Amino acid sequence: MFLWGHWPGPFSFTELALKGGSMLSIDAKDRSSRARTGTLRLAHGELPIPAFMPVGTNASVKAIHHSTVEAMGTRLILANTYHLYLRPGIEVIREAGGLHQFSGWKHNILTDSGGYQVFSLAPFRKILPEGVKFRSHIDGSYHLLTPELVVELQEGFGSDILMPLDVCTGPEASRREAESALKTTIEWLQRSVDRWKQRSPHYDGKLFGIIQGNFDAELRRQSTELTLAAETPGLAIGGLSVGEPFDVYEDMLSVVVPYLPDEKPRYVMGIGTPDYILTAVEKGIDLFDCVYPTRIARNGSAFTQDGLIDLKKARFERDFTPIEEGCPCHACQTYSRAYLRQMFKCNEMFGPMLTTEHNLQFLHRFLAEIRVAIREGRFLDFKQAFLKRYGGKAHG
Repeated sequence: MFLWGHWPGPFSFTELALKGGSMLSIDAKDRSSRARTGTLRLAHGELPIPAFMPVGTNASVKAIHHSTVEAMGTRLILANTYHLYLRPGIEVIREAGGLHQFSGWKHNILTDSGGYQVFSLAPFRKILPEGVKFRSHIDGSYHLLTPELVVELQEGFGSDILMPLDVCTGPEASRREAESALKTTIEWLQRSVDRWKQRSPHYDGKLFGIIQGNFDAELRRQSTELTLAAETPGLAIGGLSVGEPFDVYEDMLSVVVPYLPDEKPRYVMGIGTPDYILTAVEKGIDLFDCVYPTRIARNGSAFTQDGLIDLKKARFERDFTPIEEGCPCHACQTYSRAYLRQMFKCNEMFGPMLTTEHNLQFLHRFLAEIRVAIREGRFLDFKQAFLKRYGGKAHG
């Protein structure tokens, strides 16, 4: 076991509240679980929680117009610091007036630190005390990302929520590796907080501390305690949905969430399937993101209440019904499964575009139904009924 000193809290949560009110208000809690619903207030507007964030890694959600994402009611998307740092670079984005102006997205943006990308590019990186040295996947050039630079970049972007540099470990990591990664993550978090406290008074981005600890309950508890000591406005749980069994994912949420204060927003990074979302909501999580819904759409897979369907299959060749009856998306209101199959079989980009819109619309409606179920005190009934029809396992 490793131990190190706790820091005295440098500032209180009340000092981090938005002007004119709290960052988070909880309107209702489910009677039989930790599920909750309410409103998150950020610099570019309010959004209801629980909420799913579409991923726009390079400042665009792939295969869909920002205006279409906006029309669904989405008010928070995710972009990635690692990718934007490499291309087009912070100078271009600053010259454009920030990431909102550069991308044409006028609502809230969360930017990931790039820690997961560094984790996934393990052969091309080296973790040092000062930061992460890595080789660009674009041109092979070498770079050093430090906790301070990552915060500085996100301030330059004008991110509404910014994430600190952390070290993510996979299920194969040893206890010693997990301890080392956690120690580095906590040390980097303090450096990130110190740099964030020096931000411009005109910048109101909220820093979220990231809880790590691999799949060890003791390390997760230590990480939670030490992350809470940093007193960031919001909290994230990282290092999940990286290949571990579903029951381990559930267990780690159960270890962490009971320690999290009610007044701070909670974000589980990298989940985007109905079963994982429902479990996160049941445990008390407010925000989630994942590339999965848009990635599978580009390969022809669509969400329906009866489970995923592969639109490229021959059985849809003469199926002139929409992807899903009652769905308000443009794909379902205008086109048939047969037409969409034709688009995919002919490699027309219109197929991925339409299916992407459908999948994001599906999740948007799904989250809206979850919020109603929480307010009406029937979330667990909703979860069981949804998974029974969808085909997922009704855990819990």
